Amino acid sequence: MTKFQRIKSFFAALIIFLLGIDLIGFPNGSSSRVLSLLALALTFSGLNTLAYFFNMARFMVNGRLILFKGLVLLDLGLFSVSILSVPNIYILLYLATIHAFAGLVEILRAMESRRVGAGSWKLKFFHGLVDMIIALSCIVFFKKENTIGIVYGFGLIYSAICRMISCFRKTTLTYIQ
Repeated sequence: MTKFQRIKSFFAALIIFLLGIDLIGFPNGSSSRVLSLLALALTFSGLNTLAYFFNMARFMVNGRLILFKGLVLLDLGLFSVSILSVPNIYILLYLATIHAFAGLVEILRAMESRRVGAGSWKLKFFHGLVDMIIALSCIVFFKKENTIGIVYGFGLIYSAICRMISCFRKTTLTYIQ
């Protein structure tokens, strides 16, 4: 990561941290705010990935994977917009599914990193476990209306802390001889 990317990532993490505190502090009526944030983040991430594909990745080996990733992110973002008017139970199940899937993928990535011998597998594994705990708490506390804001707020705060930690981590350099 360059210094500019580190600074940009740190300020993005700071904004995410403040949004998480806002959701925990004012959990009433937070389901529309959570879904709006999620839809906005997923849609822009999908559009950014698609723009990257059309500018650079289509010429790369396995560039189609980036196309598929962008399409899935864009589709999830548009789906998040479409469920704004459904009851809270469905929103909690949607958030639980997203967190469970993200946690599973993160745990699998950590196990692969551990098998290869990378040193950063512990943070990935812990991140996956926290995502699974967030998914489980969405399912356990589904009857309380404020659960959406509180659970998602804690998830945002945790993601912001992980992002801040990765900002200050030393970048590994690989020399090819």
